[in-house]
Amino acid sequence: ILYLTLVPSTVQSSVAFTSVARGNVAGAIVSASASNLVGVVATPALVMLLMSSGSGIKIDSSVFADIAIQLLLPFIIGQLARRWVKETASAQWTKTVDRGSIAMVVYSAFSAGIVAGIWHQVSIIDVVILTAFSIILVALMLWLTRFIALRCGFNREDMIAIQFCGTKKSLATGLPMAAVIFGSSNVGLLILPLMIFHQVQLIMCAWLSARYARDDHQEAVPR
Repeated sequence: ILYLTLVPSTVQSSVAFTSVARGNVAGAIVSASASNLVGVVATPALVMLLMSSGSGIKIDSSVFADIAIQLLLPFIIGQLARRWVKETASAQWTKTVDRGSIAMVVYSAFSAGIVAGIWHQVSIIDVVILTAFSIILVALMLWLTRFIALRCGFNREDMIAIQFCGTKKSLATGLPMAAVIFGSSNVGLLILPLMIFHQVQLIMCAWLSARYARDDHQEAVPR
């Protein structure tokens, strides 16, 4: 659960939900991308600070370089090559590749859990508790991000982006980070809370984004 809280935000789903809810899409893109860029350093640093002492977990400083190569280097190369590949990257088929890669990450996470035998180590009660915890945590963060955004004077569109970017945790980023930090043999059980949280956040945020879209439509209809 502690590792779950240290993972950066998602990009794709945060932007998608913000778009559906008619929020600030540009702000969501920048915010979620910044979270992932900062997370390349912040996540392993926080794991070393909070999870290394007294838990039997030993983390080497080389994980920073390994994570940067896996997650940061492709981003940098993509930005540098944008001048030459932007037409290809904006084609319809790249969306299929993007969604397929996310699906493969999720499939890999669940497969790693099954191979590691986590479903024999974790009882139904534990799964129910993790699910209930995830629901409470998502609901709490959705309320907290909305409350803070409104108190700080942000408008409706910005508040929506803050909500959806500030409540998400990325399985697509958290899984490779966990494999580098803890070793692939220990990933299955460790990312179980993240896998459950990921499904819960998608369901709850999908409902909320649809509600925002419906409310916005009703306000726009003349009476």
